[in-house]
Amino acid sequence: MDKVSLPVTGVVLAGGAARRMGGIDKGLMPWAGEPLVAHALRLMANLPQVLISANRSLARYQAFGYEVVTDDQDDFGGPLIGLRQALRRATEPWTASLPVDCPRLPSDIMSRLWQARVVGGVVAGRSPHGPEPLVCLMSTDLLATLDAYVNDGGRRAQDWFQGVPHAWLDLTATEALNCNSPEDLQEGY
Repeated sequence: MDKVSLPVTGVVLAGGAARRMGGIDKGLMPWAGEPLVAHALRLMANLPQVLISANRSLARYQAFGYEVVTDDQDDFGGPLIGLRQALRRATEPWTASLPVDCPRLPSDIMSRLWQARVVGGVVAGRSPHGPEPLVCLMSTDLLATLDAYVNDGGRRAQDWFQGVPHAWLDLTATEALNCNSPEDLQEGY
């Protein structure tokens, strides 16, 4: 990643139920010799604030040296719940999120998101396979909008984006590799 510090709070979204992985804590699973969460944290290392959104294995995530935030509900309500909690804790005017299960994101992803940012809105990744809405950078001022969307029952990130200014950042299929199954983890070896 570039050595320029951006006014961005980073959040690694590691709080999911991992149903397609048999319910294991995906962020702690090894990929290329390290837990998945370590790959995402490395991409955010130069940001002034980094959070990990997790709902279990809290001590193990805290051992990485970053603040851990948990959902404000107990039902694994989806990544927007974790993102909302991160926005509440953000100290910077922008918040970037990376899903814990995309270990091949490029080392310059933060710079690329920053360059594509939308004033007062969201820029999110997309690959040839479709939207990658959790690879995103958003104005921290969008907390009220996200609160309203979630409180109305909304759960899909790309549906929420439709209600705010947004743009897409193109990623290759390799960059957007998503580890959703045990077989996907073998890609790192």
